Amino acid sequence: MAGANNVAGTVVGVDVGGTFTDVFFLDEEDGSCRVAKVPSTRDDQSRGIRDGIAEQMAELGGVSLIVHGTTVGTNALLERKGAPTGIITTQGFRDLIEMRRRDRPETWGLWGMFDPVVPRDLRIEVDERVLADGTVDTEVDAGEVEAAARTLMRRGAEAVCIFFMNSYANDANEGAAVAAVRKIWPNQHVTASSEILPEIREFERCSTATLNAYLQPHLGDYLERLDAGLRDGGFEGEILIVQSNGGVMPVDMARAFPVRTALSGPAAGVIAGAHIGVSAGYPNLITCDMGGTSFDVSLVAGGESALAAQTAVDFGMVVRTPMIEITTIGAGGGSIAWVDRGGLLQIGPESAGADPGPVCYGLGNEKPTVTDANLVLGRINGERPIGGKLDRLDTDAARAAIAADVGEPLGIGVMEAAEAVIRVANSKMVGAIRLVSVERGHDPEKFVAMPFGGGGALHTGALIKDIGLSKALVPRFPGVTSALGCVIADMRFDRVHTLNALLADLDLSELDREMAATAKDGAIRLSAAKVAFERIENVFELDMLYLGQTHTVSVRLPVQMSEAGSGVTREMIETAFEDTYRGAFGRLLEGIETRVLNLRVAVIGRRPKFDLSLLGPAATASLEDARSESRQVWIDGEWREADIYRRLDLPQGAVVPGPALLEQPDTTIFIDPDLEGAVDKFGNLVISRKDQP
Repeated sequence: MAGANNVAGTVVGVDVGGTFTDVFFLDEEDGSCRVAKVPSTRDDQSRGIRDGIAEQMAELGGVSLIVHGTTVGTNALLERKGAPTGIITTQGFRDLIEMRRRDRPETWGLWGMFDPVVPRDLRIEVDERVLADGTVDTEVDAGEVEAAARTLMRRGAEAVCIFFMNSYANDANEGAAVAAVRKIWPNQHVTASSEILPEIREFERCSTATLNAYLQPHLGDYLERLDAGLRDGGFEGEILIVQSNGGVMPVDMARAFPVRTALSGPAAGVIAGAHIGVSAGYPNLITCDMGGTSFDVSLVAGGESALAAQTAVDFGMVVRTPMIEITTIGAGGGSIAWVDRGGLLQIGPESAGADPGPVCYGLGNEKPTVTDANLVLGRINGERPIGGKLDRLDTDAARAAIAADVGEPLGIGVMEAAEAVIRVANSKMVGAIRLVSVERGHDPEKFVAMPFGGGGALHTGALIKDIGLSKALVPRFPGVTSALGCVIADMRFDRVHTLNALLADLDLSELDREMAATAKDGAIRLSAAKVAFERIENVFELDMLYLGQTHTVSVRLPVQMSEAGSGVTREMIETAFEDTYRGAFGRLLEGIETRVLNLRVAVIGRRPKFDLSLLGPAATASLEDARSESRQVWIDGEWREADIYRRLDLPQGAVVPGPALLEQPDTTIFIDPDLEGAVDKFGNLVISRKDQP
């Protein structure tokens, strides 16, 4: 087994959401699993993590590895709470981060504002110039750079980004500037754009590097608090951080490249979904993660999650680093329901979050949420709320809020208003699913929904019926699926190198040398972590396009690296490009030359995967023993009697017809009247139409 390893113990996966912190425990010796769900602590997420681990483990000495999916970077970007940051850049390019790509916040009308995370007085130009072919036209003056850095410090900058034009082609000037700044800068928060993204296209490189600097103090301080708190509690193992691409990296790399954690938490859920789906025989999935503040959707085809080269975390805040393609909308359990000036019911994007939370929490919020609606409709048991935050939920307060803010403005009763809230929320979720499936050429009937998160399984029926998905696969522990994903995520190192040559002129020897060097560097970085992995795999891709085009397609090369090289040929590249382009657009552009823009290399350390059958039902489980009671649930305008089951006590092969509610500590599953759920050997619940084989 490759890689160093600690003594076998408990591996802990942690996912911090807006409302709850989810923890998954895997005992490496006997294969047993445990889960915990505790309220998130927004003022310091590390405190919530320690609370979650303490739910199941009094001592941290037995923990060998903690893998953490974090939203610290995501929240800092969305809320613009990063550190005061400065930019030192090439003469004439001070305003690049503000000019962007000439896009605008609103599609219609010439209005809307954009304020970059770095104000203009913290953007300073210096005299230097590197040409597009890498020739140094004007050498940078270290003294001028040092003076610029001192000016930024006087103006309050805590982090600095060095961004020079064409540094992807030759980083000599940028490297010299970084060395000059680091001599006088009071901390380690100095970012070079050529280290973060050595790739052509100046705005994307500037934005990504600047946001990396913007996050460094924030995420670095958080990781330091987390590490110190765990060590004080007796933890002696390794900490890994989930990246936006679904891989994991050591803490020191996360401190250096915090921008790679921009979608850390949601990515872990997709990784778990893909593994669970493949194990259960459903390689084509649409994962639907519904937490307290958002609804995250991603498509998994053939067991592989889709990666995007870049994303916009918010308008104008572009991050160009490999990320799992995730569509996020404001339709979480804490999303607030309101009626707009036109008399239309809206859900979100404002959320009650973890504090104060939904109205039913009784902690100060008076605006109704999706969770309040589910409670009023009888789909949530107010006497047994999940997460351990409260002993009970206040149904009367939820009813009053829905009546006042939704029912009265719309002229309907409280039950009709609560049902309307759920239908609008469902409609938003279905729209997000269509965005990643139908609008990208995928047939929903060939995909299975996987709802998870604290609230996803309450909306399963709408996901199946309204979009036309074949079935739904609800994992054993829906509320902690992202935490489970942390436990099984592979280690990963990504690197990009700009080639910018016509395919006919591409130097294949240089390409092969770059592939080999990057693969070797990645393997060294992975092996430095004190974590076991079974093998190392390399993924080589080329960003390619036809001459005259702007947007590229990602072309995977069917090669692996050996001592003799990769064996890549021009014919191989051409065939791979044509297959990829035809698959994406249906036809080729005959007679037009192709250009190779970038080489992308992913070095992946495959970590051991535990057998999901360990999560399966106990041999002594019984359907009758699992049935606890029944409850009135409001469905389609009337009260219906629904059977209540303890989900974790259901035996393998059990079939539960709707209407039914399956309760467990981390979530509640609602099965609509025309659906039924069957338990497989992994403990998953497969929900389908009653007349469906």
